Amino acid sequence: MARKKRRKQAAGRARTPLQARSRQGAPPRPRPDGWVLAVAGVGLLVTGYLTLAAWGDGTPVLCAQGGGCDLIRNSRWSTLAGLPLALWGFGLYALIALAAATGATAAARWRRLSRLTLLGLAVSVYLTIVGVVELEATCGWCLVSLATMAALFGLVHLRRPGAPLGQGSWDSWWLANGLVAVGVIVVLQLVLGGVLDRRPENPRLVALATHLQDTGARYYGASWCGSCARQNRLFGASAARLPYVECSPAGRGGPVARECLEAGVASYPTWRINGLMHEGVQTPPDLARLSGFDWEGGGG
Repeated sequence: MARKKRRKQAAGRARTPLQARSRQGAPPRPRPDGWVLAVAGVGLLVTGYLTLAAWGDGTPVLCAQGGGCDLIRNSRWSTLAGLPLALWGFGLYALIALAAATGATAAARWRRLSRLTLLGLAVSVYLTIVGVVELEATCGWCLVSLATMAALFGLVHLRRPGAPLGQGSWDSWWLANGLVAVGVIVVLQLVLGGVLDRRPENPRLVALATHLQDTGARYYGASWCGSCARQNRLFGASAARLPYVECSPAGRGGPVARECLEAGVASYPTWRINGLMHEGVQTPPDLARLSGFDWEGGGG
């Protein structure tokens, strides 16, 4: 019995150094990346503030009414799946911060940060181009977010650890992640651009818009007017039926259309109904009341 006990103790002593070496051989987890966390924190503050402003129906600081920021935040490009686009940006910055604080190895962390910052930069550039091309506007807050994401992308890729790809090549790495970013942008274009919007028209709004046309009403607006975008959203798919007059056919800074000058339009949107002028966004029930439309009966 004593001999067996000594054998077990010897075996236990023999295994102990191997187990210790196994534990010592495991690479330590890297410390949180303080630089990436700090820059991501700036992005969280910016997008968090813009999200609260959107939910509170307030106007962000340095976002004057009628300016580029106002136009962008009131356009269809400002929401995704019913949520402010700033909230989606907040979520992306949160994922970047989480990736910077975790990771079993520096290489694994870098791979995650590389994908996230590449995606964020691609989306930020896309939205900036949309603002310039589609809306002829830029937003200071959006440019701050773009600069923040560009700083994150540069910070991550300038400090790449050695051999992060294992057996893969850089060509396949950039191709795979680039295709993911392009795919996300294509989906955003389809959704935000209204290509996939197949919601049916509201019969009551159709009847109201037709009534406004038939009674000679006029809706004066401008393509770059944020309040006009909000006015159009109240009619949804029926906005194209409104008796709209474009007062700025040459875009922001161009000459005002003659019809708008002759009507004495001073701000956008302005409605002329039964010979009277009404400035500002008008709800469908308000337009029904001003034009004599039976809103409760749906025009019947």
